Amino acid sequence: MELKRVVVTGLGALTPIGNTKDDFWNGLISGKSGAAPITYFDTEKFKTKFACELKNFVATDFIDRKLASRMDRFTQYAMVAADEAIADAKLDLGAINKLRAGVIWGAGIGGLETFQDEVLNFAKGDGSPRFNPFFIPKMIADIAPGNISIKYGFMGPNYTTVSACASSANAMFDALNAIRLGHCDVVITGGSEAAVTIAGMGGFNAMHALSTRNESPETASRPFDATRDGFVLGEGAGALVLEEYEHAKARGAKIYAEFVGGGLSSDAYHMTAPHPDGIGVMAVMRNCLENAGLKPEDVDHINTHGTSTPLGDVAELKAISEVFGSHAKTININSTKSMTGHLLGAAGAIEAISTILAMENGIVPPTINHTTVDENIDPELNLTLNKAQKRNVKVAMSNTFGFGGHNACVLFKKLD
Repeated sequence: MELKRVVVTGLGALTPIGNTKDDFWNGLISGKSGAAPITYFDTEKFKTKFACELKNFVATDFIDRKLASRMDRFTQYAMVAADEAIADAKLDLGAINKLRAGVIWGAGIGGLETFQDEVLNFAKGDGSPRFNPFFIPKMIADIAPGNISIKYGFMGPNYTTVSACASSANAMFDALNAIRLGHCDVVITGGSEAAVTIAGMGGFNAMHALSTRNESPETASRPFDATRDGFVLGEGAGALVLEEYEHAKARGAKIYAEFVGGGLSSDAYHMTAPHPDGIGVMAVMRNCLENAGLKPEDVDHINTHGTSTPLGDVAELKAISEVFGSHAKTININSTKSMTGHLLGAAGAIEAISTILAMENGIVPPTINHTTVDENIDPELNLTLNKAQKRNVKVAMSNTFGFGGHNACVLFKKLD
């Protein structure tokens, strides 16, 4: 069976550094930090008092008030990003076969705020189980793609992948295969997350996973820097319209890039810590290259998982050096989490969009906030520090890893 070619024809982004695809890109190349003191709740008793929240986002500017009230924020974010991506793709919804159009989405947690608020409200009551009738439909992680498919009438595959912070890259790989294998013509894919909540911040603080650089939030996310002390929690959504190549060509669609491959692996090592030798990360990148039919020396740019944690950053860069050999020193490596923070289940989608736009614009966004060299990191690697760099990017890779040892990798190529 000959696999179908898959291309990206639409992008949508809702992020802490820009509420549209274009604003997101401008934020990236200017080295903008999305971190600031938390506004959603009182952080007086929290160890970490900042995050990368969305700025100036009002759900009812995009979604009917009644409908928005029945959605957790992670679903609201998904709807807005998907709407932008579908509009960007200029899909003629009356012309496509909706039985062959699907939605495959990623979310690491789902409706955490909804769950938190309902339980807190119950605890304040007299013990009677009085819950909002929309509690369950708002909370479940699969409801975001469900709402997207309902709005647009897409009747193909419709589900959510959950693999912690690898969730949306996992979703993109599933979507790639749905089209490759001939099951779909179009798939809306990506991911969303809204974990900047009392429970989210408290839980990650208890794990000692978050930066506590409260005196300087905007510089707290500092991947690869010797003084990094944990990740900065972010929120938002990224959406991509994937399309079978001949289908896109027939309707004269703008094509951003070809989605040439993906890979999955497991560390099989620890619940939260990466394997110190990066064995699972090496495997996922090799799997991705093999799946795409490409060689290590074909890759120009890698958007790393790069969360700004002491263990994770070193393990990933060691794995890159092992897989790519001497070619690793010629690759533009970066971590856009230095600007957006860590969007958990939405990270893979947002970072894939960054790699695609880097390819389109010939510019690799920087890794900001780097001030101190880490002696455990190869100094010859080009980590695109502090300033965007011009680069003719023909092939770009994006890595995402999640608690539980989940690793996912996706690869995009300029269309031949």
